[in-house]
Amino acid sequence: MEILVCVKRVPDTSENEIEVNSKGTDIDRDDLVYSVNEWDNYAVEEAIQIRDKVGGTVTVITVGDEEAEEVLRREMAMGADKGILLSDEAFEGTDGRGIAAILKAEIEKGNYDLILTGAQADDGAGQVGGMLAAMLDVPYASLVNYLEVIDDKKIKAGREIAGGNQEMNEIELPCVLSIQTGINEPRYVGIRGIRKVASLDIPVRTAGDLGLDASAVAPKVNRVDYFVPEPGEGAEMLEGSTEEIIEKLVEILKAKGGIK
Repeated sequence: MEILVCVKRVPDTSENEIEVNSKGTDIDRDDLVYSVNEWDNYAVEEAIQIRDKVGGTVTVITVGDEEAEEVLRREMAMGADKGILLSDEAFEGTDGRGIAAILKAEIEKGNYDLILTGAQADDGAGQVGGMLAAMLDVPYASLVNYLEVIDDKKIKAGREIAGGNQEMNEIELPCVLSIQTGINEPRYVGIRGIRKVASLDIPVRTAGDLGLDASAVAPKVNRVDYFVPEPGEGAEMLEGSTEEIIEKLVEILKAKGGIK
């Protein structure tokens, strides 16, 4: 089975204090530590497990600048067979539809049975997978937390739906699925694995290579404001070290009758 997993390089929230920039147009990206999007890690792990069961290859792909190559190598160290970087100045500042269009142009050059994305990325829109499926005219399922290959033409996908309920579907291949966290436990990537893939070639595709011009990926959605909401009436912001905040929170919960 030929599996493609779309991944993204995002700010690591466990390593950064995320703040809005002075213009209110984005977060402040100076000196941020980046890593692979958490949801994408689960998608890659699931792809590797499927490949190990039924055979085939796993290719990871991302849209970004040259620094985005690091997330491809990280996922290759995890066990993916190949990586592809889609990089061009024309791609900068595009929106979800533009990202889907860029991915579509590369995907159509291959012959993939299964395309996976994370359920969402750092902007929380969760829209690229669905748009990509629509552009490719293939089936799509979101929030997938269970996968089982039936045969070379169908896959069984479980979806997390409202109320903690589970929905099971048989989906024809090829298809696009967005993967939810918790579907598996992504494996640890050690230094030895990273060194092993450090010298492997990762092809770079530009807009020209993909047959795209700037108008094809120009954003249709433009962010006009980006801000942290004001605390609501009665909200109390706790300050101090983690230990101090925990201690204050416990005191408040006891005072409000939340715990004894």
